[in-house]
Amino acid sequence: MTGLGLVTPAGDGWHATWDRVCEGMPTSVLGTPTPVPHLACSVAYFEPARLGRARSRKPDRCTQLALLAAREALSDAGLEPACWDGARVAVIVGSSSGGAETLESEHRALLRKGAEEVSPYAVPASLSNSVSAQLTIEFDARGPSHTVNTACASGATAIGTALDLLALGRCDIALVGGADAVITPYYIAGFDRVGALSHRFDDPAGALRPFDTQRDGFVMGEGAGMLVLERTTEARARGVRARARIRGFGASSDAHHVVKPSPDGAGLAAALREALDRAGASVEDVSHINAHGTGTPLGDRVEAAVLADLFPHRPLVTSTKAVTGHLMGAAGAVEAALTVLAVEQGLVPPTANLDDLDPAVALDIPTKCREQRLQLALSLSMGFGGQNAVLAITPS
Repeated sequence: MTGLGLVTPAGDGWHATWDRVCEGMPTSVLGTPTPVPHLACSVAYFEPARLGRARSRKPDRCTQLALLAAREALSDAGLEPACWDGARVAVIVGSSSGGAETLESEHRALLRKGAEEVSPYAVPASLSNSVSAQLTIEFDARGPSHTVNTACASGATAIGTALDLLALGRCDIALVGGADAVITPYYIAGFDRVGALSHRFDDPAGALRPFDTQRDGFVMGEGAGMLVLERTTEARARGVRARARIRGFGASSDAHHVVKPSPDGAGLAAALREALDRAGASVEDVSHINAHGTGTPLGDRVEAAVLADLFPHRPLVTSTKAVTGHLMGAAGAVEAALTVLAVEQGLVPPTANLDDLDPAVALDIPTKCREQRLQLALSLSMGFGGQNAVLAITPS
């Protein structure tokens, strides 16, 4: 992993995001009026001019965030698209909803004023493939390109897909990650109807409380995380140092329920074992886990039980969602990037808002940033429909 870029509610760029995550400062605020009261973690305003020539293509907000994160990742990796062989560059982006904001706003225009008021950019901006397609256009990347959707595991699944493409020799560089921007009326109402959202309106900053006894759901967020992946030989040939290595990837399906995780956690456990197996590692090698940790009562309980059972030596466990909010399809990529930074810097970020650990959660969860050399770290993602993805990350 030679480059990373982040645009999140915690900060514009990886430095700002990482600093706030390590400080454990939540970003949740009371959302602007919609048909349903809600809390939200939004990306701060940025100048539209930063989108450059892509601005003329009217990208959806999800794609805008992906473009900004991708630019930072490429710069971090020391890559200049004008100088590369675009046919050997793959672009894989995970997104749970693609151009949701465009789809909803243009549909409202259709209902209010008729077809003539619908933008000619409505369809190309709202299609999910637009997220990856816009990046290929912007950076002249002519290799394989996909937008991957495994709900909230999308960003991690995209990284796993890119690993396979690199291993198969289908590309030499993979620009990969996740992006989502679904703080919209439809998605707010929909997630609220299934009981997934926190209603802690009197304490927005304290609303998302992973593994806490008072947790009552997650807070919706938006953002993007993009990584540059290369094979070791190509990175060395370019003279660049890897930030970390992604050693293994595991994926599984619960085959249980459209929303709820399987109570026995068997699917997540299978993905964990596969990631470790592909990394050539054992359970005892794991020193840190960035948990999915959404703050839902059932989800956290199932995840914690699996981790306690598989890792009796109690590696340090963190959920960074208490700071960033739940970034949906971007979460897996953003949290993989944060796990890379943890491994690279030997710092385990805290879990914010953890005032009273659920007695059923038998995990070591720091509430302050902790220094520790990390030999192997895991980043976990779980999506609606029971789709699980796990990444195993080691120092470079």
